[in-house]
Amino acid sequence: MYAVIRDRNQQATVRSGDVVMCDLRSDAQPGDTVTFDEVLLVSDEGKVQVGNPTVEGASVKAEVLGDKKGPKLVVFRFKRRKNVRVKRGHRQKYTAVKITSIDA
Repeated sequence: MYAVIRDRNQQATVRSGDVVMCDLRSDAQPGDTVTFDEVLLVSDEGKVQVGNPTVEGASVKAEVLGDKKGPKLVVFRFKRRKNVRVKRGHRQKYTAVKITSIDA
């Protein structure tokens, strides 16, 4: 069984037991339970339910594992012959959650 969920601005295909990185939830502590109510698709042994826009009565429950950081991105601005060189970095913060159950 798998489901496609929407969390804020991202979509993810999840199965029970998967660990998913979602946008940072500053109020969530490790061990808390998070419920994703925006389920776009649910598939169970060949039976597919597609939502319009979401599947009614479906939800995905997950357990918060903690906060993580994504890969470092280097942003480099350069203008030739002008002596302009600016190097900046960015690291996005995520919340890791483990999918515990899919209810459809």
